[in-house]
Amino acid sequence: MALRHIVTQEDKILHKVCREQVKFDERLHQLLDDMAETLENANGVGLAAPQVGILRRVVLVIETNVEAEEDEEILELINPVIVKSEGEQVGAEGCLSVPGEYGIVRRPSCVTVRAQDRYGKWFEYTGTGLTARCICHELDHLDGHLFTEKAERMLSEEELKANRNED
Repeated sequence: MALRHIVTQEDKILHKVCREQVKFDERLHQLLDDMAETLENANGVGLAAPQVGILRRVVLVIETNVEAEEDEEILELINPVIVKSEGEQVGAEGCLSVPGEYGIVRRPSCVTVRAQDRYGKWFEYTGTGLTARCICHELDHLDGHLFTEKAERMLSEEELKANRNED
């Protein structure tokens, strides 16, 4: 495994549509493993392949809705498509490719995604709360969109400082 460089919003790759992942081989497995290490190192909750310079429809999302004694699970979603969404949540969102900036974004509160695993097998997964938000956010990356385009408004420095002081 290796840490990959996370590109920032100025990089044109983040504004391009990703291609379908067609080969489920060792190269894909290495990408997934590297992305997992990179995500963990960056303390994020999701990472899309274009964020590490790869124009493929591959994302990782951390399932944070687990019992206290359980470990968080990393979901590997290859060629993902949202097949169902319900409800609504509005909240602050940030991105590893847009460091230090946060905005208020409206997302579904529950989404079901259909995707392939690292071996090409299709499955469906339903995420709620932060996991649903993260799935939507990461899938936006695959189509060349950043959360800043969807934000109702960006949070000011004063709001960010106030939120940090509450923690």
